[in-house]
Amino acid sequence: MKIAIPRERRAGELRVAASPETVKKLRGLGLDVVVESGAGLGSSLPDQVYADAGATIAPDAASALADADIVLKVQRPLIAQDVERGEGDLDELALIKRGALLLAILNPYNSREHVAAYAAAGVNAFAMEFMPRITRAQVMDVLSSQANLAGFKAVVDAASEYGRAFPMMMTAAGTVPPAKAFIMGVGVAGLQAIATAKRLGAIVSATDVRPAVKEQVQSLGGSFVAVENEEFKQAETAGGYAKEMSDDYKRQQAALVAEHIKKQDIVITTALIPGRKAPVLVTREHVASMKPGSVIIDLAVEQGGNVEGSELGKVVVTDNGVKIVGHANYPSRIAESASLLYAKNLLALLQSLHDKEKGVALNWDDEIVKAIALTRDGQVVHPAFADKVREAQTV
Repeated sequence: MKIAIPRERRAGELRVAASPETVKKLRGLGLDVVVESGAGLGSSLPDQVYADAGATIAPDAASALADADIVLKVQRPLIAQDVERGEGDLDELALIKRGALLLAILNPYNSREHVAAYAAAGVNAFAMEFMPRITRAQVMDVLSSQANLAGFKAVVDAASEYGRAFPMMMTAAGTVPPAKAFIMGVGVAGLQAIATAKRLGAIVSATDVRPAVKEQVQSLGGSFVAVENEEFKQAETAGGYAKEMSDDYKRQQAALVAEHIKKQDIVITTALIPGRKAPVLVTREHVASMKPGSVIIDLAVEQGGNVEGSELGKVVVTDNGVKIVGHANYPSRIAESASLLYAKNLLALLQSLHDKEKGVALNWDDEIVKAIALTRDGQVVHPAFADKVREAQTV
């Protein structure tokens, strides 16, 4: 059984879907691994380290993908429409054989035409970002592994853009006050941002709509910012999701946040909703109230942004001297570490699917397989996309 790891071809993507360590372990399962030449260079992994681990190095994508049973990628493969739009120069999907398994971060909500293309090509496509949040799938959770690094890198970028030191420094020449950092959204990225900013010596605060995260924020040395009335205490369902808050509560919380942001040097926003535009957390009025030299990092800029005025791929300096940072693809900005973790996520999934006699074999009734499967045997099978694709095909 052949596994192919092609070079990533989407703009700005420096990660790779395999590491020397995972290649060795895949070879240990009796699988043949082929890596396209140059696939790991963006993550400081030259061809030789893959060859030393037992992989065959292919000179190009066509050679790597030829007759591959499993294709491991970071981002979704380029299709003919991408090439027509000038987003790449190679139709990668056309090189993948019918019946092959494709494992990648496929971003199907924002690329429904790709979902239809996988089905038309007969490729069994699996979206790694749909991994269910269950105990046995934790080691396969790509959203957590990549968001963790994004939270870290966001603070490092903020420190780089900020014109002052993060920690308090007492010197003979005077005292440098500590930076004040405010993290909006306390998921995986937010928690890592809190921890990193605290390590760098900032005074850290955070906010979230879920009352249960207050203790997590405080355990990392941050202070929690929220209107903590009776409604807030009941704002989480038994399943751990946030309830819709009343308009009165929203007004109180907005006023509290607006007053808090005025005093901050660093703001990092992390709120994302799968399949929907990112919610606006920081308005133009908030930005206008901040001090010159303050820095805002918008980790949701690729989904419309949490910050009014943020621009994808740009650092915007406002009229009042606030920097709004909108870098794309944050995990790729720390590519070597992100690749090593992502490769382990993929390895863990393949190990769970591996059978000593059959090799990698799918149990389509397994809850993990059902959660991440987009297409099967020429059909779109994921319930979130099957009807939409059929509608598009009949129009």
